[in-house]
Amino acid sequence: MKQSGHMSDKQAKILLVDDDPDLLRLLAIRLKSGGYDVTTAESAERALAFIAADLPQLVISDLRMAGMDGMALFDTIQRDHPALPVIILTAHGTIPDAVSATRRGVFGYLTKPYESAALLEQVEAALRLSGNQAVSGDNSEWRSEIITRSRVMEDVLNQAKLVAAGDASVFIAGESGSGKELLARAIHKSSRRRDYPFVAVNCGAIPEQLLESELFGHIKGSFTGATKDYKGLFQAADKGTLLLDEIGDMPLSLQVKLLRVLEDRQVRPVGATQSVPVDVRIISATHRDLEVAKETGIFRGDLFYRLNVVSLKLPALAERREDIPLLASYFLKRVGDKYAKSVNAFAPEALELLVAAPWPGNVRQLYNVVEQTVALTTTPVIPAILVQNAIQKEQREFDSFDEARRRFERDYLSQLLKITEGNVTQAARLAKRNRTEFYKLLQRHQLEPARFKSTA
Repeated sequence: MKQSGHMSDKQAKILLVDDDPDLLRLLAIRLKSGGYDVTTAESAERALAFIAADLPQLVISDLRMAGMDGMALFDTIQRDHPALPVIILTAHGTIPDAVSATRRGVFGYLTKPYESAALLEQVEAALRLSGNQAVSGDNSEWRSEIITRSRVMEDVLNQAKLVAAGDASVFIAGESGSGKELLARAIHKSSRRRDYPFVAVNCGAIPEQLLESELFGHIKGSFTGATKDYKGLFQAADKGTLLLDEIGDMPLSLQVKLLRVLEDRQVRPVGATQSVPVDVRIISATHRDLEVAKETGIFRGDLFYRLNVVSLKLPALAERREDIPLLASYFLKRVGDKYAKSVNAFAPEALELLVAAPWPGNVRQLYNVVEQTVALTTTPVIPAILVQNAIQKEQREFDSFDEARRRFERDYLSQLLKITEGNVTQAARLAKRNRTEFYKLLQRHQLEPARFKSTA
């Protein structure tokens, strides 16, 4: 008998893996009583054969087994089916191993003996967080581009799903590279507008003089280069969704015109005398703090409140580290296919580096690192040194302003000392700085002029 509240008409399929037949049978009974469709396998090898024939929604595996153990099974599953959640069963003596496993991407672990309530709660959470259709009764196609098992991210997706049912304007805050456009697309796919266009524009990437025409359109001859009528993105997104990405970079003069469009629900192309009605849902996004921009007068308050009817905050990748192994494996397969390389996995040490990295560039930076390692690897398993080098290269590209300035000063001063062969007076003159100030700069960067003197 199925429990109400967490199951749909279709039962979720769970694969149990344990080399102890008594424990396997007991666990199967408990899950079947919870309303799940259960398949059992007495070895990891047999489990992989079952997965190849019929993909389950969840795998529950013992950690210690003869032959292939639970972690080796997880590694294989993650490589081939990165969105398939795995729960590890462990005895008390192996809890540290299980905790380490969760850092590698295992959804969770249960210690033996376990209570039925705790088991069912963890199973339900794993199925729900994997976007499982059998649990939620929801068509997960709307969120298929978002790879996650993070509770924080799932909270955002749950809110997005609720927001999508209405027509309110949505504001998405989040750091660069955190996936704001993917979330906007997911909202569109889950909305009643899903059969109409989704159009995205980066407001910070288009010069101010062209952005108005890009958004609202123009008529032929309205300005130099306008050789034909252009409808603009608002009309292109009619009955659908328009994402105004990096809205915080929109010039003030254009903010006024955007506000008028949102209030009147009609646009007037540049050079036109008549307005055109539009039916568009607006989603806006930015990495900037619009509250601060509003207080300082950089962003109009009335437009802020018009856009910010519902606000969603995307977590940074560093706040959802449990997603890093999942995303890395997903990107590995995509990039491997792109480069026609047979790359199977990251070495454990490489995966540890990925999980521990700061990721200031978020998911976009993680993808770049994976692509660099795949491009350079000569083995099926990505070694740690390639990951370390790629992370360091990416990190340099995401240095803070202060760090970039310090690095520039150090390189600049070194170059001057090389040119003058350590002559501080000449170097200071070239830098157009007095000698005392120049010495202070050298001391700040611990540069010794004597080291630059010619040895000829």
